[in-house]
Amino acid sequence: MRFTKPRDLLAVGLIAGLLVHLLLRLSYDTLPELPTFAGFTLLVIAAVDLVLAFSLRARIQRKPGAAPVQPLTAARAVALAKASSLLGAIMAGAWAGVLIYVMPVQDEFDAARHDLVSAVVGLISAAVLISAGLWLEHCCKTPKDPNSDE
Repeated sequence: MRFTKPRDLLAVGLIAGLLVHLLLRLSYDTLPELPTFAGFTLLVIAAVDLVLAFSLRARIQRKPGAAPVQPLTAARAVALAKASSLLGAIMAGAWAGVLIYVMPVQDEFDAARHDLVSAVVGLISAAVLISAGLWLEHCCKTPKDPNSDE
């Protein structure tokens, strides 16, 4: 298994941002205002990732009193971590695309000022989700065996 690379997340985020920006250029005047707290759903996923990360970390590092982790549980946690960081990158790109579009057109559209706040909330929430996903993935690493020669 290879760990998630920041360049992969950056590439996905850039593509999502470009697509959203292009979509907004074509049809922003026909869209309704974005919900201010739409990005908060990403924070809920990030919270789940963080709780799982701290729970698994002690168990994977075999701390005294911690129950061992089943391999399938660790594999599912890594899959969740990778999916979370990828979703965070896509949404960060999308919210950045919105932000880049609405900043210069605030005077043209009344909804742009409102959407600017939504984009900032969404971008921050997406960054937190990326961080939580990468942290969960890091916590699922198998510790080095102290008895090995390496």
